[in-house]
Amino acid sequence: MISVRKAKTAPLLLCVCCLLCRAVFLWPVPVLAASSLSQGEDAPALDSESAILAAADSGEVLYAKNPRQQMYPASVTKLMTLLLGTEAVRQGLAQWEEPVTASARAASYGGSQIYLAPGEILSYREIMLGIALASGNDAAVALAEHLAGSHEAFAERMNQRAEELGMLDTHFVNANGLHDPQHYTTAYDLSLLAAAAAKLPELLELTSTKHYTLRGGTSRPFQLDNKNKLLWQVSGVDGFKTGWTQDAGYCLAASGKQEALRLISVVMGNPRARGHIADSKKLLEWGFQRFTFETLFEADAAVARIKVSKGMQALVPVRTESAVGYAAFRTAPREVAAQWEIPEEIPAPVEEGQVLGHLVLREGETELGRYPLYASEGIEKETVGHGFAKLLSLFLG
Repeated sequence: MISVRKAKTAPLLLCVCCLLCRAVFLWPVPVLAASSLSQGEDAPALDSESAILAAADSGEVLYAKNPRQQMYPASVTKLMTLLLGTEAVRQGLAQWEEPVTASARAASYGGSQIYLAPGEILSYREIMLGIALASGNDAAVALAEHLAGSHEAFAERMNQRAEELGMLDTHFVNANGLHDPQHYTTAYDLSLLAAAAAKLPELLELTSTKHYTLRGGTSRPFQLDNKNKLLWQVSGVDGFKTGWTQDAGYCLAASGKQEALRLISVVMGNPRARGHIADSKKLLEWGFQRFTFETLFEADAAVARIKVSKGMQALVPVRTESAVGYAAFRTAPREVAAQWEIPEEIPAPVEEGQVLGHLVLREGETELGRYPLYASEGIEKETVGHGFAKLLSLFLG
């Protein structure tokens, strides 16, 4: 049952609607909150120095081991490079089939590479595949220079995007993750990055590709084989990136979806070759066995209406940006209060997409998340004629 109460808060009078849900934490926030969901007697034992398992759509931390410990990410760094590369296409700043020319500097990077030659031209998509599958250090720098003009300028963009995502304990120096003492992050921050990446189907298409032949039909064909072996081992896995350096150990940020539940796992500092694969598999399988996902609101569904003063319409519906749901225990449901904080009335005009309030989730007295509610449509300020017609209608009854 939904109960409604009003509470005065300066400067707004808020209409707060409470819905008790059999649920766990329901929305992503850049805060690592303590959770009674984490660990438990059946939690997997991991060799990785730092690890986290989170529900991608809700942000709930389901398992954590030293999640805020600053670590070197090695090639998991390239997930940010892939994110920025995909977002550039979405923003019209690049196209999948446009040519990318490798500079001598980009071609000079060894280690994991796709063996770019100075002046070699590949498509933007193939450069991205070279990063996603082969973890090409040379491909990452080629993309960075192509998008930002220089490797250094691209690193600045990486840090700006990290700040936007709430990655507060992260600093990037390069696009490929080669070791630098000032290049660091945390498992928790990488889970935020992975959750953002999981929202981009084009990026998931790249990271879920198992094999690709680069330079096919030429004298220099090169087989790209995805380094993320979870793609073969855990049903529903479609991302993201492995990494290793002597200083970082073995690392992996992964994502998978079973039924409606998408999970994010990150392991860092594993001492064993393939240990990052084993630990990630343990985390994901444990999570999918223990949790399920239920939907509270479909994407773009109207969840409330707000009075509009002096507008061409009396009410404006508000919506969430995407489908809202929660990761729930399969065996032990909980209750969480969902509250809508919205003004009792707003003045026209109202712009479509304007943030008009927030959906707040609480467990007891603890605030778990605060999420924007958007105007579903625009409402213009009423004209003189419209206002006169309303007065006349009221006068005539």
